[in-house]
Amino acid sequence: MLDDTIKAQLGAYLERLVEPIELVASPDASDASRQISELLGEIAALTPKVSVREDGHYDRRPSFSIGKPGETHRIHFAGLPMGHEFTSLVLALLQASGYPPKVESATIERIKALRGTFKFETFVSLSCHNCPDVVQALNLMAVLNPGVTHTMVDGALFQKEVEARQIMAVPVVYLNGEMFGSGRMTLEEIVAKLDTGAAARMAEEISAKDPFDVLVVGGGPAGSAAAIYAARKGIRTGVVAERFGGQVLDTLAIENFISVRHTEGPQLAAALEQHVKEYAVDIMNVQRAVELKPGEKLHELRLESGATLKAKTVILATGARWRELKVPGEAEYKAKGVCFCPHCDGPLFKGKRVAVIGGGNSGVEAAIDLAGIVGHVTLLEFDSKLRADAVLQDKLNSLPNVTVIKSAQTTEILGDGHKVTGLLYTDRNSGESHRLELEGIFVQIGLLPNTDWLKGTVAMNRFGEIEIDARGATSVPGVFAAGDCTTVPYKQIIIAMGEGAKASLSAFDHLIRHSA
Repeated sequence: MLDDTIKAQLGAYLERLVEPIELVASPDASDASRQISELLGEIAALTPKVSVREDGHYDRRPSFSIGKPGETHRIHFAGLPMGHEFTSLVLALLQASGYPPKVESATIERIKALRGTFKFETFVSLSCHNCPDVVQALNLMAVLNPGVTHTMVDGALFQKEVEARQIMAVPVVYLNGEMFGSGRMTLEEIVAKLDTGAAARMAEEISAKDPFDVLVVGGGPAGSAAAIYAARKGIRTGVVAERFGGQVLDTLAIENFISVRHTEGPQLAAALEQHVKEYAVDIMNVQRAVELKPGEKLHELRLESGATLKAKTVILATGARWRELKVPGEAEYKAKGVCFCPHCDGPLFKGKRVAVIGGGNSGVEAAIDLAGIVGHVTLLEFDSKLRADAVLQDKLNSLPNVTVIKSAQTTEILGDGHKVTGLLYTDRNSGESHRLELEGIFVQIGLLPNTDWLKGTVAMNRFGEIEIDARGATSVPGVFAAGDCTTVPYKQIIIAMGEGAKASLSAFDHLIRHSA
């Protein structure tokens, strides 16, 4: 099951176990159950602090639980937690033994203070790079609070349950049998959703903060670089982020980040946050900015929570989001067949018919990846030619279960009220309308800047990008911008970092020249 290298690495981690734990399997006669038994046996062989039993009575089979001997187990894995979920397994082993989590003490106390019974179930795919964050957050909550239990469910293994619940995107979280949330969620977001009074308390704390010298809005590559460069100048620096890491969190393989041959988005995002935390930066996570009020001496930033912040300079690094088709049916069937992440949701469409909309690099890469999982892929491109790199097009054209349709304008997403059943597109050459029968649609048509809330405040171009000069300055004195939300060409991580550093240096120069 595990190769020697992985065993050696896992053995080193297991040396950190604090108290003995046991793994209790609930097996069946499947091959997956045999693999789970093999995995649990290999883990137990690495340390005397782990024991294994196979007399579990959990409803979902095959599965296993983790906990201390003699105690009720509150962490369950329904399936084999390999791929991206292997890290979730390792952390669950450590934390169930009493190993302290790397979480702020205030968040830990909020989790422990929750009252009630919270039975969480998270449906995942093992190729989903967004799922582990949710799984790890809920596993930790189960460790810290006896009223919380959590089960990771591999959707590919429990297909009947996925179909019965009409799950067509992951991660999906259920609480006490009812839908709780979908998509990436941080530990702080989950706790805030359960602790209804937390938002008001946090808003009061934020509003009471003294003015910042530099306030960065956004926690992606541009925002992280800006915060680090500002903090290194010894000035009072704050970061407001809806989710730290930004669009990087939704990126899988990164192979063009100079000096790093390969990494993945979530790993890079975690590294960004850890680097920022090494400096005296006030990070205000899970906070959405809704209004910027420029001032002569102090700018005011209003948050969705009702909190307000003041700063001498502001750096806007709000990044971008997936562009939507904006056609009838898209909103209705989002997460019901309309998807944006082929790596996350592709396994849910095994053997089925799907479409990819978009012929750039991301669209063609998605079609190639999906072709190895689904029954058939139809790629639709609005233009008369694909825009992806030639090497990607060559690979695409070699696949027997892919059809490419060019000059195709998607006009409507079709469904039966519960899930996607197809789409309509118009042939831009003939004007004829065509119907495709499908179970899934993956939209890959680029990005939109997260600047809607800034309209009328700073100058923007027709695409909604913030106009900046060579120094990162906007049309408002003392307000700077960086990264994918700006007019800077080429939306790349490494470029966003450089732009963030430049905007920060410009903000520092502005402070020097305009200090009272």
